[in-house]
Amino acid sequence: MNKQSKKTEVLPVDSILNAQAGLRKGYGDGALGVISSGTVWLIAALVAFFVSSQTAIWTLFFGGMLIHPFGLLLAKLVGIPGNHSKQNPLGKLVMEGTIFMLMCIPLALLLSFQNHAWFFQGMLLIIGGRYLTFSTLYGIKAYWVLGGVLGAAAFALFFLKGNPAISALSGSIIELGFGIFLFLSFKKKQSQ
Repeated sequence: MNKQSKKTEVLPVDSILNAQAGLRKGYGDGALGVISSGTVWLIAALVAFFVSSQTAIWTLFFGGMLIHPFGLLLAKLVGIPGNHSKQNPLGKLVMEGTIFMLMCIPLALLLSFQNHAWFFQGMLLIIGGRYLTFSTLYGIKAYWVLGGVLGAAAFALFFLKGNPAISALSGSIIELGFGIFLFLSFKKKQSQ
C-alpha cells in the first residue's frame, strides 16, 4: 500500500460547491421541508390550544414522520424534483443528520414526563441543531440563523416558563417565516 492510498480523499472545493448546488436544485434550497415542518408545528400548537398538551406531543411526534413526504409533495406541486443524485457526496450527510436527529427525539419525550412544555422546547433545540448542518448541505448561511433562532427560542421559552401551546406556536412561526423566506429567495434566484 503506498502513501497516497493511506491518505483520506479530500474533495475539491468545486466538487463540494457542485454537491450543494445539486441539493439546492433538488430540494428548492430546503424551503419546502422547512414549510412542511412549520405546518406540523402549527397543527401541534392548535392541538395544544384546543385539545391537550399530551395529544399535541403525539401530534408533533407522529406528524414529524410526515414532514419529509409532505415536503416532497409540495416540491412536486411547485415543480421541484424533490431528490438528488445518488452520486452526490453530501447525500450521506443528509441521512446521517436525520438519523442523529431521530436518535435525540427520545430525550425530548423523556422531558415531557416532567413537563409537557419541555418536550416542545427540547424539540426546538434538536431541530435547531439539525438545521445548522443544512448550512453545509445547501451552502446557505440562513440555516445558521434558523438554527440559532430556534435554539434561542427554546432557551427563552424555558426561562419564561412558556406553556406547550406557545412553545409549539413559536416553533411554527419561526419555521414558517424562514421557510417562506427561503422559498421566495429560491424562486427569485430561479427567475434570474
